[in-house]
Amino acid sequence: MNPIPAAPAASATEPRTRRRLALAAGVLALTTALAGVSMTAQAAVPPTPSGWNLVWSDDFTGSAGTLPSSANWIIDTGTGYPGGPANWGTGEIQTYTSSTANLAHDGSGNLRITPLRDSAGRWTSARIETVRSNFKAPSGGVLALEGRIQMPNVTGAAASGYWPAFWALGSPYRGNYQNWPGIGEFDVMENVNGINSVWGVLHCGVAPGGPCGEFNGIGASRACPGSTCQAAFHTYRFEWDASTSPQQLRWYVDGQLFHTVRQNQIGEPYWSQMTNHAGYFLLLNVAMGGGFPDGVAGSATPTAATVPGRSMLVDYVAVYTRGGGGNPSPTPTTPPPGGVRDAYATIQAESFNAQNGVQVETCAEGGQDIGWLANGDWARYDNVDFGSTPPRDFVARVASGAASGVSGLVEVRVDSPTAPPIGSFAVGNTGGWQTWRSVPGNVGAVTGRRTVYLTFSSGQPSDFVNVNWFTFRR
Repeated sequence: MNPIPAAPAASATEPRTRRRLALAAGVLALTTALAGVSMTAQAAVPPTPSGWNLVWSDDFTGSAGTLPSSANWIIDTGTGYPGGPANWGTGEIQTYTSSTANLAHDGSGNLRITPLRDSAGRWTSARIETVRSNFKAPSGGVLALEGRIQMPNVTGAAASGYWPAFWALGSPYRGNYQNWPGIGEFDVMENVNGINSVWGVLHCGVAPGGPCGEFNGIGASRACPGSTCQAAFHTYRFEWDASTSPQQLRWYVDGQLFHTVRQNQIGEPYWSQMTNHAGYFLLLNVAMGGGFPDGVAGSATPTAATVPGRSMLVDYVAVYTRGGGGNPSPTPTTPPPGGVRDAYATIQAESFNAQNGVQVETCAEGGQDIGWLANGDWARYDNVDFGSTPPRDFVARVASGAASGVSGLVEVRVDSPTAPPIGSFAVGNTGGWQTWRSVPGNVGAVTGRRTVYLTFSSGQPSDFVNVNWFTFRR
């Protein structure tokens, strides 16, 4: 579901069309039946395999006719992000809505995304993305994105234009919308026109061209094992393996590997551009029409023969990590007794009450620190008591392994992450991501019990600092 930047239609679709036609031809030529066991619906998130950690999941057990959890998902609406490319950058023709006719739990443990066509021929559908945008492989470890999905059960001419997908976009895309494909895109599962095939695709670098051959991306496809992709649930999985050198990206269907991309295929600076930011957010959607289905069909889709109302069913989505020194599960430690924090005692950075873009990892100085901090990230600390005498400064224990020329500000704000900062200091490379230094910064007058935000600002998108603890001084 690559969000192609605004460009003339010919330059945005011609190379993509050639790529997709070649892949589709390979799929259609495959006539040998593949052995496999058809899976049933209504399974919960499976038990976490030994050695893995479950970071985040949703098994869509809501009541029939209800929307997915707003704590987990953002519902995209309209025909593009504000200020972003039209038609979501792909040429798709539907309008996304938050209507339960397009998007709802089915009451049997699944989420339904249903394209519909009205009497005037206008299409609607649904697209959702995770609130969290910091899913990434821990340093020296592995990230897995997994979903158990049944594609819309429609084939042949009636399926023309259907484009279901489960995918991930780099977090810097939010609020920018012009930095694709550099920020990275992992298409865990794509399908078009009811073909019995799953496509796995990486988008990266620059467009057109670049190391990922945009606008096509580096892709591969195969038929679903056993039952077709449309007739049954299958498990689609993507792994980012940072424990190997070179690192690997791997795509699976029902546990069977069908696509691998290695770090040295991409090279620098492109690999770092898509891996050194805060992480990724996940998306689920069913588009109608656009560059991919049109290219495979060889003509515009959908058509008059396309049948509306065929749903993509999502049983669960889960994110796992294994190994490494980092833990992308930002679970705060227990706040102090009574929930009140002494501003003049050490406040452990990982004890936040809420966060945006923050991850937690094991700290070389003991305990944990918050890391992978980049422009726009923040952590919130409730009920910080300054008393009646304001502080003269604050001190934060920080470390940075940022590249040359990459730096930023560690800021203190009160009551809102967008309030003017009352204090800050600049930090660049300290010698390593676990090479710690205590840095002071002046602060303005603040008294009483307040909500404190640590915010992070930089002129570059790269991670620039980790924080172990902070405190205020009178």
